[in-house]
Amino acid sequence: MSATQPFTARDPMAAPGYKWGILGAGGIARKLADAVTQYTQSEVVAVAAASGVERAQAFADEKGIAKAYGSYEELVADPEVDIVYVATTHNNHHEPAILAINAGKHVLVEKAFTQNEAQAQQIVDAARAKGVFVMEAMWARHLPHMYALRAAIARGEIGDVVSVQADHGQPIAHIPRMARADLAGGALLDLGIYPIAFAHDILGVPDGITAVGRLTDAGVDAQVSMVFDYSTAQASLTTTMAGRTPCQAHIGGTAGAIEIEGTFYNPTRFTVRRLDGTSWTYDGRAENGFQWEAAEVARGVAAGLTESPLHTLDESLELMRIMDEIRAQIGVVYPNER
Repeated sequence: MSATQPFTARDPMAAPGYKWGILGAGGIARKLADAVTQYTQSEVVAVAAASGVERAQAFADEKGIAKAYGSYEELVADPEVDIVYVATTHNNHHEPAILAINAGKHVLVEKAFTQNEAQAQQIVDAARAKGVFVMEAMWARHLPHMYALRAAIARGEIGDVVSVQADHGQPIAHIPRMARADLAGGALLDLGIYPIAFAHDILGVPDGITAVGRLTDAGVDAQVSMVFDYSTAQASLTTTMAGRTPCQAHIGGTAGAIEIEGTFYNPTRFTVRRLDGTSWTYDGRAENGFQWEAAEVARGVAAGLTESPLHTLDESLELMRIMDEIRAQIGVVYPNER
């Protein structure tokens, strides 16, 4: 958590407008399209689906997008597209991202950034060589309540942070892609990234990681429990795709605590409770939520930056390194890693 960052989220509508193209036509792409078109000055002008132009056209018709392409190559070659959003499955983030980077496009890559650190490094190397803006779509980091939460910690409202707890469980094991190792399925990359990124945001890179997991017959993780050890704190994190959990988060300090309501990574509320008996609540609830990360990209592009100071490329590499270590401990290996 950097003390140099602003402590108030900026209005997404105040960010400059750009033209976006989307690679992938699933649910997460729909949410980003709505956020861009309804809550920012930007617009989505193109969508591509690798499965064929028919799927892309259906998405375009639904969202009022002018152009539909049946290949990613066609979209990244479109001179009208300024920024590309990669909304493919986890196993296939790096190749479309690099394709867009090499075409000179600025890129927002859906979280988790890739399926492993090696793929993430490929994106980072390509981005730095080309000089375009690239950011992982860790949308929770850009939400108003997270700015306010970081400000409260920086002011010393709860003293020194000694404990972080967060969980994320949803009953989504029945979704076909979640069960497929070849698509980098499992709870960790889809759900576990949220508590992991939350702990990383507050405490940084852990000195040690202990993880246990329960795997499916297909070899993907159904459930993972993790403890991150730091010199002066610990983080206790859990994720599961087998059932629903509260999806709350808690930060304990020497002078109080911060309780973040579920779902903690969505626009939500938190309460600061101090040991002196005082308390206050911040209400950051809002529609959608993806507009803040979209605006961060637009501001970065306008400023001539190549990465976000709020969520740097090195931090994305750190998160992938953490998840690689967790997978090594619980025994999850994707087929293309063998």
